[in-house]
Amino acid sequence: MLFAFSVAPTTTADESASMSEAVAEAIRVVRASGLPHETTSMFTTIEGDWDEVMPVIRAATDAVLAVSPRVSLVLKADLRPGHSGELRGKVDRVDRRLAGDPGGGEKGDDDEVVAP
Repeated sequence: MLFAFSVAPTTTADESASMSEAVAEAIRVVRASGLPHETTSMFTTIEGDWDEVMPVIRAATDAVLAVSPRVSLVLKADLRPGHSGELRGKVDRVDRRLAGDPGGGEKGDDDEVVAP
């Protein structure tokens, strides 16, 4: 299962409104979890089961709450039990189709993918 989330402070300590310090603390938690993950400019995606991922998202949110009195959390999940390796697998299947391989996806595969 894939869980994409974005956590950010609603206030910042400096005039530039940079959130990188608080976000870095959240990403530190994700990296320490040992779960497969990918961070982009807008979301971090973690792969794992509910019981593995939700505590990580909670701890990442708590890390941002430690530096801001109010935090915004956006969470999106692709719940597909029994599948693993989808952090790259979904993108790889779309890339194969873009390269002209009509069998690039699994039979009946309806992946939602945002361009890397």
